[in-house]
Amino acid sequence: MSKEIKLCLVYRDMWQSSGKYMPNASQLVKVAEPIIGMGCWDRIETNGGGFEQIQLLAGENPNDVVRQWTNPFNKAGIQTQMLERGLNALSMFPVPKDVRKLMFSVKKKQGTDIARSFDGLNDIRNLRLSIDYAKDAGMISQSCLCITHSQIHTIEYYINLAKQLIDLGTDEIAIKDMAGIGRPSSLGKIVKGIKNYNQNIIIQYHGHSGPGFSAVSSLEVARAGADIIDVSMEPLSWGTTHADLLTIHEILRDDGFLIKDFDRQSYMEVKKLTQDFIGEFLGYYINPKNRLMNSLLIDSGLPGGMMGSLMNDLEKSNKSINKWLQKNNKKEISIDDLFSKLLNEVNFIWPILGYPPLVTPYSQYVKNVAIVNVLNNIKGKKRWSLIDDNTWDMLLGKSGQLPGQLGNEIVELSKKLNKTFFNGEPQDLVDDTLEKNRGEMKEKGWDLGKDEEELLEFSLHKTQYLDYKSGVAKKKLDEDILEKKNSKSEVSNESKIKKEIVQIGESRYEVEYINEENNSSEEHNPPGQKILSPIEGRVFSTKDPKDRPVKVNDNINKGDVICYIESMKVINAIKSEYSGKILKICFNEGDDIFDDDILFIIN
Repeated sequence: MSKEIKLCLVYRDMWQSSGKYMPNASQLVKVAEPIIGMGCWDRIETNGGGFEQIQLLAGENPNDVVRQWTNPFNKAGIQTQMLERGLNALSMFPVPKDVRKLMFSVKKKQGTDIARSFDGLNDIRNLRLSIDYAKDAGMISQSCLCITHSQIHTIEYYINLAKQLIDLGTDEIAIKDMAGIGRPSSLGKIVKGIKNYNQNIIIQYHGHSGPGFSAVSSLEVARAGADIIDVSMEPLSWGTTHADLLTIHEILRDDGFLIKDFDRQSYMEVKKLTQDFIGEFLGYYINPKNRLMNSLLIDSGLPGGMMGSLMNDLEKSNKSINKWLQKNNKKEISIDDLFSKLLNEVNFIWPILGYPPLVTPYSQYVKNVAIVNVLNNIKGKKRWSLIDDNTWDMLLGKSGQLPGQLGNEIVELSKKLNKTFFNGEPQDLVDDTLEKNRGEMKEKGWDLGKDEEELLEFSLHKTQYLDYKSGVAKKKLDEDILEKKNSKSEVSNESKIKKEIVQIGESRYEVEYINEENNSSEEHNPPGQKILSPIEGRVFSTKDPKDRPVKVNDNINKGDVICYIESMKVINAIKSEYSGKILKICFNEGDDIFDDDILFIIN
C-alpha cells in the first residue's frame, strides 16, 4: 500500500531566506485565502524565527500580524507552525525562563499550533524547557536536528540526538537542513534510524535549496519514512529558499506516494500576490544573488534563512570597505569578490570556533567574525580583532556545549582577555525579567496587551519595540524605501542638495552640490587621538537607555567600553584604544556609521 505524505508551505521562511522584510498583516490576510484554496496543505509555517522582530523593524505590531495571519488557517483546519530558538526563544541571545514560558502561552493563544524548536548547538539541555512549555501550552512540540556536515556530525550523532529528544517527550522530529548541505543518502539513513527507534514519531523535513541537494533529499527522506515535506512557491522558491511545490509534488507522486493534489489556479494567484508584494517595496530588500543556487555553499554551510539579511549586510560592508580603499588610494573590491572571501574565511575559521552548526544565531556569529577578519585582512590587519560578547558567550560555553574543540588561537586569546569558560546549565545564567519589564511598561503607561503579548514583545525585542512604539522604526523604513526608490530612478536625494553663492572675480554664481559632510569631518575636529569605528552599523552610547553614557570631558582608560555598535544582528561593545579625556563625540545616538568613521577624539 502506498504511503501518504503531507506538505507544509514555509511562507514565512521563504520571505526571510530571500530578503530582509516580510509582508504586513493586510498582505498576509490577502494571500491566505488562495493558499487555503490550493487544497494541498496540511501545515503552513506562519511565524517565528525573525518574524516578530522584522515586523517591529517595519513599524508593525507583530501580535496583530500573527493573530490576523493565523486566523484563516485555524478556521480552515490547516495546522499553523512557528519556529523558535530554544534558549534564545525568538531572540538572538539567551532568554529567561519566565519569558520563554510566556512565549509559548501567547503564541498558542494567537493561533499557532506547532512549536518547531531548535538549538543552534544541538545541545538538548536548551530544548528541555521548550518541549515542556510547548506541551503545557497545548502546542505540538517538534524538536529539530540542526543538520551540518563535518567529521563530528555523523549519521550516528544525529540518530542519538533524536533518541534523546524523543525520550524527553517531544511529539515530533524535524530534520532542519538549514543550509541544504545534508547529503541525501545520509539524511535518508538518519530518518530510517529514527523510525527504527520509534516508528510512530512524526518526522518533517525542512531543506533549503542553495547548494542543490534539497529535491533529491526530499525524495530520500520520504522513502526512508518521513511524513511531511516543507516546500516553497514561486516567485520565492529555489535559490537560498526551498524547493518548489510543483517539483516536489511531481517527484513524490511519480514515486508512488499518496499526496493531495493542488488547484493550479490558486497556485498562480498566490504567485501573483507574492510578486505584487515584492513590487510594492519588499523587492528592494531582496538581493538578486539570493534568487540563485550556489554550490559554493556546500563547503561554507551558510544557512538559507540568513542569506536574506547577509546580502543586505554585505552590501553595507562592501560600501564601507570601498570607502576605506578609496581613502587609501587602493583598488575597490566588488561584492562578488567580498562574498567569495567571506565563504573562504568561514571555511577556515569554522573548525577553530568549535564546529557550531551554522544556524541562527551561531551562523551570524561565525559570519560576523569572518567578515571582520576579511575586512581587516584587506587593510593588512590581523584576525580576531573584534569578537562581540554574544560570540564569546558561545565560545566560552555560556550558550551551550560546542560540538568540537576550540582552536589554539581562540584559547590563547581567551587567556589574554581573562575570559572564563563555563560548564554549567546555560539557562541558569539568565535571570527572570518579566516582573521588572512589567514595571517598566507601567511606568511608561503602556498596556501589557491581550494575554500579555505586548509584554512578551517588550521582553524579547526591547530595542526594536522601543523604536516601534516611538515611530522611529516606521520613519526609518519609509526613509530607506524613499532612498532606494530614488537610487533606482537616479533621482538625487533632495535633503543632501545644498546651494551656495560663489564669487569668481566680479561675477557671482549660485551652485548646487551634494553635501556629504558629517560631524566626523577632519577639518572640524580638534587635534587629539581619534577612536575609529572597527565596523559599520548603528551606534549607541549605551546598551540600556538607563545606563550613563560617556560624555565630553569624561576621563576614560584604555579598554573601557565607550559605546556600542549594532551590526549584523549583534551588539558590539567598542573599547577605547587610549586613556585620556573625551574632547569630542563624533556621532549622534542611533547614527548609521561606516568602518573607520571617527567615534571619539580624546587628548
